[in-house]
Amino acid sequence: MLSARKILPLSAARAPILAQRYLERIAQRAPMPDFPSPRINQILASFPAFAYRRIQGDLKHLNMLAGDVLFEAGCRSRHVYFPATAVVSLVSETASGATTEMYSVGNDGALGLPLFAGGEGPRGRAVVLTSGHGYRLESRLLTDEIRLSGPFLRAMLRHAQSLIAHTAQSAACVRHHSLDQQLCRRLLLILDRSPTRELAITHERLAHMLGVRRESITMAAGKLQAAAVIRNSRGCIEILDRHGMEARACECYGVVKRETDLSMGDALKCMTRAA
Repeated sequence: MLSARKILPLSAARAPILAQRYLERIAQRAPMPDFPSPRINQILASFPAFAYRRIQGDLKHLNMLAGDVLFEAGCRSRHVYFPATAVVSLVSETASGATTEMYSVGNDGALGLPLFAGGEGPRGRAVVLTSGHGYRLESRLLTDEIRLSGPFLRAMLRHAQSLIAHTAQSAACVRHHSLDQQLCRRLLLILDRSPTRELAITHERLAHMLGVRRESITMAAGKLQAAAVIRNSRGCIEILDRHGMEARACECYGVVKRETDLSMGDALKCMTRAA
């Protein structure tokens, strides 16, 4: 006959240790989180396999939520950010608090390029525009890859050139085109970087990007909804007619899109040669 097992009192010192072991067992049995592959980002996708393997374990997944600040203007960050399904804006702010967007980056690029190019720090604040997934990598590791790979350096410089062109075109657009045209350009660029035609973005955030009052965005969006180009709902804009929006946008959208496509094509050629 088996004797009853004696239950010893649990000491206060051992309780946290056993609790941690229990949580570890649960974590081991839990299903893996449903994160998108880092190589959804086109910069990471263009890495040769041998180079990607060197950094794969150091890529940290991030849940990028709308409004999150990845880094502040002039503050030296230790990371480079690669959006996957999120879209991030680099925003410039004046002394009076007025803001305007310099450029935005989705799965077509990276943020934090000055950090490994030798700059003091970014000239704008990186703010998540639409929520989604992304990854970050320590800038020193990316710098190491640049030293190891000449084609990779050329690819990143080509991407930086694309961002400069985007910034310059945005400045011209603000000066010469109507708010209605600017809004269409911005929504199309967000759509190009989004996995869905339903854009989780508010009129207030669009107003901050374009440096105008929220009421002006509401009026411009109202015209697009009346023309059945978009559908407005609280915190969301659904694109119903892409062609109609392209027809209403200024030529700046086409200029930026072509430059982005050329940049990624050139980057892929550089990496293919490296492989």
